Amino acid sequence: MVLTQMIFDFTATTLFGYDFKMKGAHFSEKFTNIVHALIAFPLNIPGTTFHKCLKDQKEAMKLIRDVLKEKKASSKTLEGDFLDQMVDDMKNEKFLSDDFVVFVVFGFLLASFETISSTLTLAIKLLIEHPLVMQELIEEHEAILKNREDPNSGISWKEYKSMTFTHQVINEALRLGSVAPGILRRAIKDIQVNGYTIPAGWTIMVVPAALQLNPNTFVDPLTFNPWRWKDMGVGVVAKNFIPFGGGSRLCVGAEFTKVLMTTFFHVLVTNYRLTKIKGGQIARSPALTFGNGLHINISKKHR
Repeated sequence: MVLTQMIFDFTATTLFGYDFKMKGAHFSEKFTNIVHALIAFPLNIPGTTFHKCLKDQKEAMKLIRDVLKEKKASSKTLEGDFLDQMVDDMKNEKFLSDDFVVFVVFGFLLASFETISSTLTLAIKLLIEHPLVMQELIEEHEAILKNREDPNSGISWKEYKSMTFTHQVINEALRLGSVAPGILRRAIKDIQVNGYTIPAGWTIMVVPAALQLNPNTFVDPLTFNPWRWKDMGVGVVAKNFIPFGGGSRLCVGAEFTKVLMTTFFHVLVTNYRLTKIKGGQIARSPALTFGNGLHINISKKHR
């Protein structure tokens, strides 16, 4: 819950400059309710999960719309967040209506905070359980600090691209987690697959785990092994690793997610030590969840 709140606050600040923590708002709970309602029976009467979802969605959309209205009316210099850029683009792009922008920001928030926090929780659990992986991850980030002219400066893009093992760890957590249990697509024409016909108009659900846990592609598929990515060909990865979907419908937040997770690990392993206290039991509902949470002890490193 703490990690989910942290990711939500960070994402909201990055996307549209709204600091929920400073303003005492607890909107992450509303977005959690909305996520849970995605698989609820669509019965819109008071007392149902679906009714509560619609109410929470309305409040969230109103907040985003109010922030957008405030930014458009403000004479202050734009701060450079995602919504600022969209406000600037609205001057020249006619398709960027207020409704469009509000739905895009809402979609970003909805799709990012719980999936990122679940993947990070899984990765932390696996790192604690695999000390050799944790040690190599620490060594990679300590080397970056050692070679940095100013140890207090932020991560540069060059440093980010050099974090080879970190990217392997993240890929492995994404592969095992399959945070999105299914990817939905609609057939626009009749499709022949292994002698079967999928009629045009039918909805197809792709199950990433069927690819990402396939033993014919990934040796010992249930084993946490970041080193497997070292020699894996680009073609194999493209066809068998789809945590963000693929093609023209690739998740627009894919790179944002990877940068956020990489930055999180850089700060975490260079400043803190982790030990597991309890929890970490993985469940599906159908998304990746930790029913009893993951409780860890975090202690500050002394340099």
